[in-house]
Amino acid sequence: MSATSPLLKPDWRLFGRRSGRTAPTRWLALAIGIAALTVMPVVSLVVIALTGVSDNWAHLISTVLPESVRVTALLMIGVGLLSAVVGVVTAWLTASFDFPGRRFFAWALVLPLAVPTYIAAYCVTEFLHFAGPVQTTIRDVFGFATRRDYYFPEIRSLGGAILILSSVLYPYVFLTVRMVFVMQGRKAADVARTLGASPFGAFRRVLIPMARPAIAVGVALALMETVNDIGAVEFLGVRTLTFSVYSTWLNRGDLAGATQLALAMLVVIVCLVLVERWARRDQRYTIQRGDKPAEGHLRLSGWHAAGAVLACALPIAFGFGIPAIILGDYALKRLDQFSDPALWSALETTVIVASCAGLVTILAAFLMGYGVRITGSKKLLTLVRVGSLGYAVPGTVLAIGILIPLAAFDNALDAFLRAEFGVSTGLLLSGSGLAIVYACCVRFMAMGYGSMESGFAKLSPHLDHAARTLGKSPGQTLTAILLPLMRPALLTGFMLVFVDSAKELSATILLRPFGFETLATFVYASASRSAFEDSAVAALLIVLIGILPVLALTRSILAKAQ
Repeated sequence: MSATSPLLKPDWRLFGRRSGRTAPTRWLALAIGIAALTVMPVVSLVVIALTGVSDNWAHLISTVLPESVRVTALLMIGVGLLSAVVGVVTAWLTASFDFPGRRFFAWALVLPLAVPTYIAAYCVTEFLHFAGPVQTTIRDVFGFATRRDYYFPEIRSLGGAILILSSVLYPYVFLTVRMVFVMQGRKAADVARTLGASPFGAFRRVLIPMARPAIAVGVALALMETVNDIGAVEFLGVRTLTFSVYSTWLNRGDLAGATQLALAMLVVIVCLVLVERWARRDQRYTIQRGDKPAEGHLRLSGWHAAGAVLACALPIAFGFGIPAIILGDYALKRLDQFSDPALWSALETTVIVASCAGLVTILAAFLMGYGVRITGSKKLLTLVRVGSLGYAVPGTVLAIGILIPLAAFDNALDAFLRAEFGVSTGLLLSGSGLAIVYACCVRFMAMGYGSMESGFAKLSPHLDHAARTLGKSPGQTLTAILLPLMRPALLTGFMLVFVDSAKELSATILLRPFGFETLATFVYASASRSAFEDSAVAALLIVLIGILPVLALTRSILAKAQ
């Protein structure tokens, strides 16, 4: 039940208000301030795009934009379809059947989430390259001498990008769909089978329609990550809209043209969000409190069991196994890199940036969530949701929208202090890591607020009322009662934001000051010099940073499904 339901609206007389309908203005002002800071990059982007003049716009619209739109559309279609197929099939197998390794696959299928897309692209390319183990084995077995003696698909292509991105993004679909199958799917499938349907018939005619909202959510998340990617597509030679924005700004020096391309990209993202919501406009599924997974699984044997094992093992091997093998092999050959001061400096910077982003995001999300809880205001809830839209905006787009207002503020502050006190502050915000922290907070606010909203939804509003009748102020109620109960949600939200901030590349590349290196930019710099193996230790550290939080989150989500 939502926080705005009449049954859950607080009695404002208990909070010392004169009117039972008036929301505390301080929480409304706080939410407006946070939402304004979150929306500011998008507003800035629109203003610059509409007022700027680009000398290259005719060239961009005639050559760059059509091809970038075509490639981006094909990439999104491919990743969306492949991620949906892999995620839905593996979720169905692990939720409905019993076969060797099912319990292992139930959590291992989420491991690719710990691998950034750009690292997956580098590793899979090395694995399938002409000099890699796969093609080397083919030549040795069949006696081929040159590449022209046999056919092997080109991995650095649009098809390769679809395969690689899908291999690390399908867990978004797997997680959302599997929970539906576990909580309601097996019961519905059992009913369908008593009416004569085969297991596959029940899957096709009952489970798929039931899971459509979850599929739409998972695919939308995967596609947003696809549009946001820059490291993988650049390395694979796929010129998407994101890469075109980056190239137009830095390579051509055309900020106005870059913002106009970014605005076109933002339109694509908004259309994606609207399509996702339209697709599930009449689709609803609920899990009642106290619902438990259906008992029993249909046991598979013979080639059916072998097929299920293969279907679950291949995504793990491709999305996590290959990167782990490649990175481990390169790292073992370069153990001396562990004594490189630059590596440890990049690690320290990564941890600091990710920690700051996690703390600030969770604090802002917690304050907004509590504001929604104690006011029950639909207007406030709308503002909060607007402030959580940053996840739909690619990092490259955010970087442009953030840099301009921060630079304007820095210049205005510097000019004022020079005139009044003779002191120069320089680029106080835009010339430091604060801009990167700000970008991560805006981009991952949806994750933080989603955790807070879920946590608050589990706490009865009667806790607030009881505390107020015992003389506790709202602040005392928050710190003494609600905050301890919200600890799991706070930790979950922090882990999510921390992991994604540690992997963030596109915004970091554009916003980082001179000499500012994170592990992501450290890997990107080596790959840009065609020396990815020299950054294997840094890439391995990024994966290790993500594994433990991903496993902890997976265990909490899937524990009741085992």
